[in-house]
Amino acid sequence: MLEIHAVSRHFEGLAALNYVNLTVPDVKAVGLIGPNGAGKTTLLNCISGLDHPSAGEIIFNGIKIHNKSPHRITALGISRTYQNIRLFNDMSTLENVIIGLHRHGRSTLLHSLAAWPYHWREEKQLRRQAVDLLERFQLASVSKVRAGNLSYGDQRRLEMARALATRPTLILLDEPTAGMNAVETRELGEQILRLPAEGISVLVVEHDMALIGQVCDEVFVLNFGEVIMHGTPQAVKQDPAVVEAYLGKEEYHDEPA
Repeated sequence: MLEIHAVSRHFEGLAALNYVNLTVPDVKAVGLIGPNGAGKTTLLNCISGLDHPSAGEIIFNGIKIHNKSPHRITALGISRTYQNIRLFNDMSTLENVIIGLHRHGRSTLLHSLAAWPYHWREEKQLRRQAVDLLERFQLASVSKVRAGNLSYGDQRRLEMARALATRPTLILLDEPTAGMNAVETRELGEQILRLPAEGISVLVVEHDMALIGQVCDEVFVLNFGEVIMHGTPQAVKQDPAVVEAYLGKEEYHDEPA
């Protein structure tokens, strides 16, 4: 599904990504972990079109996407969430999800202005689909609340619901449970687990290794812009190079008293 070949990204001589190779198979969940500053979000930005690689290729379902714009990449079936939540804060919870669904609508502005019956039937259908997504993420009770007034956990769930509203075949999740408590994290993990069974592949960036172990089939580890390990969550967790990248060489070699 997603193939990343020798991708590099340089900023004024600094290599944020250096010759990264990574794959996300069909209907699988793949984790991307690493310490702060490792290049994880930069890679998601390159995949989603917010940024472009300095070198290398990104191929999605046989199509080269590394130089395409975000809206074209979304149209191909890739959606994402963000480390820093990006919602339409002045719009309602329901309206935020409907915006995602409108990508699949066929009505035009002219249809709306002319009050064509087809337009109103489609709007009603999209609204039903939006309500279904809100119910899935336990947000139906706050459907009329401004997104900016939601609790932090609800905003996280809403962002994921909106990403799913675009009907992706690949979803990029950038620290989806950051700031959530243990119960909220486990519940969102259960939602992520459902996605491959629904035909959606997942690339998830996370620091929570318990969540990675819960939802991922395999894991890539980035450090200083390079992949230093690829394997199962259990193998990655026990790898000395990964432990050192997270804890530092001194701490890793310290022996208990």
